[in-house]
Amino acid sequence: MSIKVTRIFDFPQYQLETFNLKNAFNTKYNGEWAATSTKEYIDKANAVSRGLLKLGIKPGDKIAVASTTNRTEWNILDIGILQIGAIGVPIYPTITKDDFEYIFNHAEVTLCFISDEELFKKVSKVKKKVATLKEIYSFEHVDKCKNWEEIIELGKDETLQPEVQKIMDSVKTEDLATIIYTSGTTGRPKGVMLSHSNIVSNVLDSMPRLPLKIGDFKALSFLPVCHIFERMLLYLYQYSGCSIYFAEAIDKIGDNLKEVKPNFMTVVPRLLEKVYDGIINKGSELKGIKKALFFWAVDLGLKWEPYNKNGWWYHKKLAIADKLIFSKWREALGGNIETMVSGSAALQPRLAKVFSAAGMPIMEGYGLTETSPVISVNMLKDHMMKIGTVGKTIDNVEVKIADDGEILVKGPNVMMGYYKDEEKTASVMTGEYFHTGDKGEVDQDGFLKITGRKKEIFKTSGGKYIVPALLENSIKESRFIEQVLVIGEGQKLPAAIIQPSFEFLREWARIHHEPISGSNQDLIENPHIIERIEKEIKKGNKGFGKWEKIKKFELTPDVWGIDNGLLTPTMKPKRDEIIKKYLYLYNKIYSENPRE
Repeated sequence: MSIKVTRIFDFPQYQLETFNLKNAFNTKYNGEWAATSTKEYIDKANAVSRGLLKLGIKPGDKIAVASTTNRTEWNILDIGILQIGAIGVPIYPTITKDDFEYIFNHAEVTLCFISDEELFKKVSKVKKKVATLKEIYSFEHVDKCKNWEEIIELGKDETLQPEVQKIMDSVKTEDLATIIYTSGTTGRPKGVMLSHSNIVSNVLDSMPRLPLKIGDFKALSFLPVCHIFERMLLYLYQYSGCSIYFAEAIDKIGDNLKEVKPNFMTVVPRLLEKVYDGIINKGSELKGIKKALFFWAVDLGLKWEPYNKNGWWYHKKLAIADKLIFSKWREALGGNIETMVSGSAALQPRLAKVFSAAGMPIMEGYGLTETSPVISVNMLKDHMMKIGTVGKTIDNVEVKIADDGEILVKGPNVMMGYYKDEEKTASVMTGEYFHTGDKGEVDQDGFLKITGRKKEIFKTSGGKYIVPALLENSIKESRFIEQVLVIGEGQKLPAAIIQPSFEFLREWARIHHEPISGSNQDLIENPHIIERIEKEIKKGNKGFGKWEKIKKFELTPDVWGIDNGLLTPTMKPKRDEIIKKYLYLYNKIYSENPRE
């Protein structure tokens, strides 16, 4: 009899009965991949549950987990926590010490598990300021820090297993499973409460969109598992009998792709932009006929449309481009990638086209932490893909567009509410409908298109509406530009604060015999570089109304990152933080001397 999955900790049991994998999880230690079978996964999770009970952990206690990289231990601990009715509180490893302190106190965290020495140092500094925090445990061996294996050792005594089972049986699908603190682009993090049912329903309702053979594929996981997007997919992988490999680090993804040769991976648009720019840069270094063929193939890829809309002659040419050029792209990504799924921010249509032309179609989707997260997603089969949209809504999820254009969502995936904030919860709910804060439209074929972030859309002093996300996405197509923030609320015209791609700038400067030995500040003050970026801005302005075009901009000498608080963990610019940091540039832009 097949297990019916209604709680998150049912996924491992379902996998054991249905697939019983030898390599359910794979993590690299000291240069070697180490596999964990489904059976070992469950046995260790049970040991964690028993160990936590011995420590006095009770149903409802909050346990925080922060890991620099995704790893097998995170998943074992996750199930071990949930099986005894405790609440998991995943935390981004890159947040500030102050945010750690705020979340720990707000959630009343009892125990904290971290991955390494660096995180131990950060968390140790706030321990004394958190009255509820009893102990810190590390996955890696860290001096003066307890190791998580002590919990497993405590749990070797199996006499407590009947107690674990009793608690498991008492956990209901509608019970709170996790509190996820959103690291939004503005304000203090909010604690999103998700039940077992919220997440389980999202896994089951997203399953029909999975384009791969159930029980026979590999996935590479590297997006932060503390984010519900990757976490939900890890449960979906378990449910579909997928072998999961955890990337060592962001800078090792290229190596890991070649080693693992995955069929599936999740991405964020910024990663795809970097991969694409890297490919184009290499193509630019070619000479003669090789260079001409490379860019012929790229131009062909940029014209790609699904379902043979371009006709047989286009696909004849595409077959040649594939043999000569695109097959090498696939090889660079391991050779077996069949599909990538992209979320967290808008995907540039050119990327969806060119990667699909190269035989690696991208399923762009849409969701929020508050919706567990998937609301809609594209899928190549059954004519369910339309570039420039985020696909059709998944099963059992309903979308409607409010009178002001806001996307409202109803379904079993909608959160229980914000932790300790009934007022905030009430402000985003109208009956059973959740207010996403995004604006959008549903076309005649049922595809959802995002048209902007409600809070970020602003008016100029002339009363014209500006949608920053659309402008930003267009401008970021330039290889010269790494990040951009469109500003101008209440001002005469929109403008931009830009972080250039310093690596590309230096290469451009070398080719054009410009001085490149100086600092980033020297680069952004170079008049030839400013002039060149101005050309890129004009190119990005094409297709926009006269009132929308960016005429003024300033360049920042810093790289915007997660560590310096200018990007969210999913690499979206934090508007308030960037404007605050570069207020002097904002004021310079709106002085009386515009750069026309």
